[in-house]
Amino acid sequence: PPASPARPIFARQGTPSSESARKKETLDRFIPPRTSFDAEYSNFLVNEEDTKPPNAQTSSTPSSSNHQSNTQTAEDDADDEYNHTLKRTLLQENTKSPGVLPFKSPPRRRAPPSPFGALNSQESSSPIRNTRKIPTAPDRILDIPDIVDDYYLNLLDWSRHNVVAIALSKTLYLWNATTGATTRLFETESQDFITSLRWSQEQRDTLAVGLDSAGVQLWDTARQTKIRDFPGHSSRVSSLSWTGGLLSSGSRDTTIRHHDARAPNEHVATLRSHTQEVCGLQWSPNGLHLASGGNDNMLYIWDARQQEPRLSLHAHKAAVKALAWCPHHPSLLASGGGTADRRICFWNVTTGSLLSDVDTKSQVCALQWSVHDRQLVSSHGFTHNQLILWKHHGGGRVSKVAELTGHTARVLHMAQSPDGTTIVSASGDETLRFWRILGSPKTQGLV
Repeated sequence: PPASPARPIFARQGTPSSESARKKETLDRFIPPRTSFDAEYSNFLVNEEDTKPPNAQTSSTPSSSNHQSNTQTAEDDADDEYNHTLKRTLLQENTKSPGVLPFKSPPRRRAPPSPFGALNSQESSSPIRNTRKIPTAPDRILDIPDIVDDYYLNLLDWSRHNVVAIALSKTLYLWNATTGATTRLFETESQDFITSLRWSQEQRDTLAVGLDSAGVQLWDTARQTKIRDFPGHSSRVSSLSWTGGLLSSGSRDTTIRHHDARAPNEHVATLRSHTQEVCGLQWSPNGLHLASGGNDNMLYIWDARQQEPRLSLHAHKAAVKALAWCPHHPSLLASGGGTADRRICFWNVTTGSLLSDVDTKSQVCALQWSVHDRQLVSSHGFTHNQLILWKHHGGGRVSKVAELTGHTARVLHMAQSPDGTTIVSASGDETLRFWRILGSPKTQGLV
């Protein structure tokens, strides 16, 4: 049996520490707020007495004095009523004075009813928040010692039943993201090692595995038994993709083979157009098109029932491994090039036109579209070893939303959680990192 790895499989490393709390400000004296000070109202209160008319001169006769007193009382009552009405209607305050310099904020004044009340209500309401916070640190970090650091392989996938499959050289491990349980599925014989893997989306617990010895195997992960072998390739199988019960495999022998996992005679067809290793393979979600990328810098689009490529696309200047079909637009395909190219290209496969491209400044290793939002995640190798979250604006136009760092070697592989909220990345630095950076149905449409 092989020697045990230096570090335990999937040993948790933890997450980066949170930011330290900010220091509280210390103020040396109290300064009363001026926001509640109503200068106009205070000036009115100070000068209120001056606004009253002077009393009329008194008469020398008692009858005249009494008449004058009654008249003055009536005038004073009229003045008081006038001031009371003025305060209530013009200043919109009650008659109880809060003081010239109130330190308590007065109640908010309400505008009078308007025939356009509904419109005013919409305009005055605070704007709806249209952004969401993107975490810059992973939720979880796991150790994956002995992962093969090879750009052309595909060694990671996440099933719709929440199980992560990862190949570490000769051994295939399963990690249940719900329970945290780890299972060693199998180990290859002799000098053979695992070069690709892919979960079936139709058949529960069925995992396809490609080997350096040119073999393709089907495994029942629930029973931990091998179901069958698919022969035919003459060199290592570096890419796999499912559509229904049909499994396609790409090899260093430059061919793509279709295998029917449900038929006794599994071989359906062999596709020949690439001149070097087929390192990228991806069926469209509707099963109508197969995209293949190779070390010959070529990208081919195949119709499901044809053995000749419908489109031959040669915009990339390096190996094309990263491929991702947009779940929102069936004819939109994103492809990524290697170190000499560093670009993500967006294609309309109906017309074969290149919609746009973006220079990422780094080797593009993998691509994943969000199933909830118009967003795309790319992982990179030389020179920055980062993940980038992009916003898709339509027509292949994208803008960078966030850049996620932490890996210290090429981020060779990515997969997406079944709920569409989390990306897991595997790197040559022998770590597996989980990033909760994608939107959920509740945050759909927010960036």
